[in-house]
Amino acid sequence: QVQLVESGGGLVQPGGSLRLSCAASGRISSINAMGWSRQAPGKQRELVADIATTGGTTNYADSVKGRFTISRDNAKNTVYLQMNSLKPEDTAVYYCNARVPGVNYRGKGTLVTVSS
Repeated sequence: QVQLVESGGGLVQPGGSLRLSCAASGRISSINAMGWSRQAPGKQRELVADIATTGGTTNYADSVKGRFTISRDNAKNTVYLQMNSLKPEDTAVYYCNARVPGVNYRGKGTLVTVSS
């Protein structure tokens, strides 16, 4: 089992920044990759970004490229999502994900609201 706890969501004005954090615990050694997905009201959940545990290869949704940066601190078992130049359409519940062979884990989510 892997447990994921997100933090860092909140209300921010358009053009602002937020950093999300996700702390992982449990079977850390089995995690292949971690990342973030989001679900806006009335929309399907979409992948935002992910990062491989080994090598650190990253992957981003086209909608966030150049604005969001995913990073990890293996010593702290934590993954971050730095979000800059936020737009109202970035408003969503953001979920931390961890992938182990055969299973995808997801945290409870943290709400990000971009509004003036």
